[in-house]
Amino acid sequence: MAERTLAPPRDHTAGPDRRERPQWWRSELARLAEVTALVGLVVTQPLLDVLGRSPDFFLFHRASRGDVLLLVALIALAPTVPFALLGALAVPAGRLIRAAVHTTFVGLLLAALAVQAGRHVTPLRGVPLLVVAGVAGAAGAAAHRRWRAPRRVLRVAAAGPLVFVGLFLFASPASAVVLPRGEGGAAGIAGAGAHPPVVMIVLDELPLVSLLGPDGRIDAERYPNFAALAAGSTWYPNATGVSGWTPYALPAMLTGRYPEQGAAPHYSQYPDNLFTALGGLYRIKAEESITRLCPPSRCEQATTPEQGLGVLVRESGKLMGRIAAPVDSRVDPEDSYRERTAAEAGLDAAEPVPDDPKFRWDTLDDNQPARFTSFLAGLRPDPRPTLHFLHLLMPHSPWAYLPSGAHYAAPEDLPNDGTGWVDLARARHLAQLGYTDRLIGETLRTLRATGLYDKALVVVTADHGVSFRRDWQGRGMDAIEHAANEVAWVPMFVKEPGQRAGRVDDRNWEHVDLLPTIADETHMRVPWQMDGRSAKAAPRERADKRFYDRPGQPVTITGGVPAPLPPPAADPLVGTRVGNVPVGGSATVANRDAFDAVDPARGGLPALVWGTVPDDVPDGTRLAVAVNGTVGAVAPVVPPDAGGRRFAAFLPDDRLFAAGANRLDLYRVGDDGALRRLTLS
Repeated sequence: MAERTLAPPRDHTAGPDRRERPQWWRSELARLAEVTALVGLVVTQPLLDVLGRSPDFFLFHRASRGDVLLLVALIALAPTVPFALLGALAVPAGRLIRAAVHTTFVGLLLAALAVQAGRHVTPLRGVPLLVVAGVAGAAGAAAHRRWRAPRRVLRVAAAGPLVFVGLFLFASPASAVVLPRGEGGAAGIAGAGAHPPVVMIVLDELPLVSLLGPDGRIDAERYPNFAALAAGSTWYPNATGVSGWTPYALPAMLTGRYPEQGAAPHYSQYPDNLFTALGGLYRIKAEESITRLCPPSRCEQATTPEQGLGVLVRESGKLMGRIAAPVDSRVDPEDSYRERTAAEAGLDAAEPVPDDPKFRWDTLDDNQPARFTSFLAGLRPDPRPTLHFLHLLMPHSPWAYLPSGAHYAAPEDLPNDGTGWVDLARARHLAQLGYTDRLIGETLRTLRATGLYDKALVVVTADHGVSFRRDWQGRGMDAIEHAANEVAWVPMFVKEPGQRAGRVDDRNWEHVDLLPTIADETHMRVPWQMDGRSAKAAPRERADKRFYDRPGQPVTITGGVPAPLPPPAADPLVGTRVGNVPVGGSATVANRDAFDAVDPARGGLPALVWGTVPDDVPDGTRLAVAVNGTVGAVAPVVPPDAGGRRFAAFLPDDRLFAAGANRLDLYRVGDDGALRRLTLS
């Protein structure tokens, strides 16, 4: 009888042997498919969904097709890589360890998915939502381990990332940016008459009421340059935008058509527009921001914000953090559209230098947004008729400028609505509007210095406004229903060539009237049907307005020129000197260190002070903020939120600050007006 040799017992802690290897690889591929499916639901789908509905994100950063495709590939593939690597590292540990690691991955991803779902279907936020999501993840992991059906479903769902990528590339509004379908565009037909140069500035998020003084006219004391513009042009006080969202509002302005469909503000979606209408005859110098309506064959845009794959990845990462967070984001996505300064863009300051000795640009030229600097430098006479176009995100949030031009830092998560916060938001908006007034003044000075002012058709307007009414802040449908006077009505100035005297035309102007008016002033015939009518034609008979929160769904707005809003009330303590007062209580100031070495010559001031107070300080308690012994602001303590029991005070007066170390004091204001100094940390 032949002798048999017994095989040594299997060591289940070691890697798979040769006979097991095919089965082992199938098992690992199945696990990878399950992780891929979950990562697709947690990361790929929500991120591509938001980005797909935000073509302006890619347009603002001038993303190339290659950049967008690389970003999409990273979003679809990169999040799975860490899980795959960790799973591979667990291979030598044996089957049981590999299974435990995979189950842990499934539980974590299911918990992350539960956080996102919980924010949409439950009122839970913060720690309670994390606890519930953790329980849901553990239960899901247990079910995955116990039954085959969940595993089979996940393996089929592994195709999800490919589907999400396909929807982004071929069905989302952003698809026009990635896969544009040609330029097209009909050229206008030159008629008899002069073709003057056109200088057009479109500001952003500027309600007409922010410019008005108590008498209903432009407030010449606060905004002298807007007042000077009105004094030499035709002001249309009954002018309204057609949408509160720039990707709809600006195409309507430049095509003369109401928004009928949700399309990317891109030349492939709006081939017939101002740039193509004038481009056959006019030289086009365009500085767009979050649109790309001028086709490359008609104009090039020299100044761009930070661009490239790096900024796309960074901003997408921030967005993913907000999507995955267990709390609601207070950050408006459009707040990431910050205009870079000339220094950040590497541009020289534009000439001529302002001649106002109080104007901070004498020493702070780099504070000018780069897009404006480039636009200003191009305002020169040209033998060929020229369109100088600028869409400037001013005074649009994020608010970062004082009227002097100095900039300041602010935390991203300060709310814009609610008790205390909406007043702070309006104060910061008005300060940045003061800075915008300086930009308008510099434009007028440059036009006069170059001889363009008398010859040019000058248009200054805004695409939409914004509401600062408490509980209805913003530009959405709620704001339209409750504060249309702040959202829809915008400044509209047209200075004809040779015009010297100002006049007021109270016709029912809607922003679809802009292109027909420019066409008449430049003696160009637009070869497509427009919804607007020229200001040189008879006024429209109807008095109501059409406004579009969503394309194709007009909302009727009634009412005429809005009445001025009362200016923010000044607290009587502001501007007073504070002597020795008793100490009582404490507070934390987040940016206290910024006062230790202030350098006004570099253009930055700590003009916003924010922090927290102890829980025993009642809501609504007034806090006085003093710099170098002078009270610069009084702010309330707001009800607690995720950031704690907070306060934020705005100090728009540059004269409070000195070069070097500055003393910051915070006082609690009693009901009787008595002050108690708080110990700061």
